[in-house]
Amino acid sequence: MLYIKVPDRNDSMSAISIDGTEYFIRFTYNENYDYWSFGLYDGEKQPIIAMTKIVPNFPLFHPYTDVRLPDGVFGCISDTGKIGREAFKDKTAEFVYIPNAELEG
Repeated sequence: MLYIKVPDRNDSMSAISIDGTEYFIRFTYNENYDYWSFGLYDGEKQPIIAMTKIVPNFPLFHPYTDVRLPDGVFGCISDTGKIGREAFKDKTAEFVYIPNAELEG
């Protein structure tokens, strides 16, 4: 399992390497509706999956089948029902990537 730090900014893009492939991840906070979104981009910063609302304890890209996606699941682990602005900062939520090999084991 890879724990991914969500920057304490309303909009951020960071590089990440998964299984030897470079991706960019984008986190955006929507202050009008109090929720976070997550997007995955290729090494050229072209969107693979642009923005998906972060909900707790559910695979975020579950309905998507793009071949450029890494072989695993992105998600948010939390005991709360909603992921608000301070959730990652105060550690009531953690953003993770879990390779499928770990899920099958």
